[in-house]
Amino acid sequence: MAAPRGELVQEFYSIGDVCTLTELKPHVLRYWESQFKLLSPAKNRSGNRVYSRREVELILLVKHLLYTEKYTIDGARQKLDDHRKGGSLKPAARAALEIEALESIERDLAELHALLDVNSR
Repeated sequence: MAAPRGELVQEFYSIGDVCTLTELKPHVLRYWESQFKLLSPAKNRSGNRVYSRREVELILLVKHLLYTEKYTIDGARQKLDDHRKGGSLKPAARAALEIEALESIERDLAELHALLDVNSR
């Protein structure tokens, strides 16, 4: 989660922030919380979900397992458990974060390229 220039990296994120960062809908996040016990955000005084940076990284790992590697929910749950038991959960989550960042940069570059193509005609 690279912070935009001039901003500090947040320690906690609202569900709206997490949806923006991960490009997921709130109902998807809530469903994943019911399926992956590692995803259990705290709630603030108002009862709203508050996600830690670690949880956001885990969400990106789950997203990668489900959407990129095409695991089922059960398969992704098992893979997370294997990572946890093997002590590789944090590195796997960080790798998913890096992949997501690179894919986001690639999408941005493709959009810029398309804009340049349109404007050069």
